[in-house]
Amino acid sequence: MRVALVKDGWTITDDPLVIQFEDLTMYADLGAEKIIAAQKDKQKIAIEIKGFSSPSPVTELERAVGQYYLYLTFISKEEPDRDIYLAIPEKIYYDFFQRPSIQVFLQERQIKFLVFNVEREEIIEWMIN
Repeated sequence: MRVALVKDGWTITDDPLVIQFEDLTMYADLGAEKIIAAQKDKQKIAIEIKGFSSPSPVTELERAVGQYYLYLTFISKEEPDRDIYLAIPEKIYYDFFQRPSIQVFLQERQIKFLVFNVEREEIIEWMIN
């Protein structure tokens, strides 16, 4: 995933990204930023990478969503200009995330995620519901 972000023009700033809020410390997989030339500004993101390797993709989704919302809550307090994305492999995107029920869930919860190709180490698509 790190290589895929760099190929997409991102600079990795944190590996892992430390999220500290009051009495709690957590670690998202990566922090990155990209300079937006037209605005002369930086876009900052946090990435939580999930492989969905367990036999139950629903259980993996429950865990991933829990982490996503924990990180989102605390990052928005400390770094409101940083977006958080859930990174998922292309295979799980087509095998599981395309189910109508999962699509409804993702749209209703407005989860930002990106799809990456593991073998080519490339980002396939940025999904902002």
